[in-house]
Amino acid sequence: MRERLDELRPIPRISVQAFCETAEVSAAISAAAADRRMLKAHVHVNTGGIRAAAEHFASAPTPNLVILESKYPPAELLEELEMLADVCDPGSKVVIIGHYNDVSLYRELTRRGISEYMLAPVHLADIIAIVSQLFVAEGVEPLGRSMAFIGAKGGVGSSTIAHNVAWSISKLFSTDVVLADLDLPFGTANMNFDKDPAQGIAEAVFSADRLDDVFLDRLLARCADHLSLLAAPSALDRTYDFETEAFSALIEAARRGTPAVVLDVPHVWNDWTRSVLQRADEVVITATPDLANLRNTKNLVDTLRKARPNDPPPRLVLNQVGMTKRPEIAVGEFVEPLGIEVLTTIAFDPLPFGMAANTGRMMGETDAKHVANAAFAEIAYALTGRSSTKGQGARAAKSAKGGLLARIRRR
Repeated sequence: MRERLDELRPIPRISVQAFCETAEVSAAISAAAADRRMLKAHVHVNTGGIRAAAEHFASAPTPNLVILESKYPPAELLEELEMLADVCDPGSKVVIIGHYNDVSLYRELTRRGISEYMLAPVHLADIIAIVSQLFVAEGVEPLGRSMAFIGAKGGVGSSTIAHNVAWSISKLFSTDVVLADLDLPFGTANMNFDKDPAQGIAEAVFSADRLDDVFLDRLLARCADHLSLLAAPSALDRTYDFETEAFSALIEAARRGTPAVVLDVPHVWNDWTRSVLQRADEVVITATPDLANLRNTKNLVDTLRKARPNDPPPRLVLNQVGMTKRPEIAVGEFVEPLGIEVLTTIAFDPLPFGMAANTGRMMGETDAKHVANAAFAEIAYALTGRSSTKGQGARAAKSAKGGLLARIRRR
């Protein structure tokens, strides 16, 4: 077994929930979670099988990986999986540990979207091997999604929204997030999280030739249980003129090891910012409802549509809405020439936002009941492809997205 373990690569920062029916399987997963290769993973082992998982996820987000043990025979196992389809978020992988050596069952499970079927008994090495196969094997899609935030103008609050959404994703879904502040001379993420790391994104960018998982880990500053920061130096001791692909290696390294990568992109337009926005999985444009923001937003939307013809259009957040004595363009009039909908609006409320910024905390920490937190949560759900409600509405949304287990009902 040692030879087999030595061949396995470390597991990235994934969240794993296991629901076990036997002490043997529970012990094997617990032993795997304690192995050094799984140190970055967040693993929780629970009692109960598929029904216990369905009850749990009816009111909680599903993790990156769900491991389910079932002692049911094939026909009953497939029936049990019906209830899981209602509550499983898209993007989650599911592994079944069963007690029946049935090739037909294996084929049916894989046809329905199950990632793997393992036959009990299983051992420590089996668990680590299957997790490695799903998340770090050669040719596997990167674990994480990159989410780029940019303002239509300077001062519209794009960075504030990016930071609060990153924090919300980490809290709502208990999933690891890396927040990268790409504004090296003037970034504010370190102040907004009250951090002063000695190293950060500058070291990653200027040492791209030796950037790997170990080096990246050393540069991350921990902000919360599931949130890490690549801080900008915010110093003017050098100029920051980057090549087009300057940030590509960093973003790909972060995506390989972290489920969510939030990119705080400065309001500038050059080759590297265009490249970052073009390659991001999601783009969020923050604007305020005035004419200059409308012009800039339209330019960004039109440019990104041409550069990303096979991707959905950027998301739009209208911020600082309702500022006293400021003439504003109505939301409907603002979006009409853009051809996109507003994801959410955030009202102008400088006092609580200023208090949060000055104390180096997020809005959810300083004023948990503030209405802006609901907007940050809405953005978090949209960008991660999760549903904020469980049950029938969630099922329809997931089926439309082609989410995991959507095929369970396709008899």
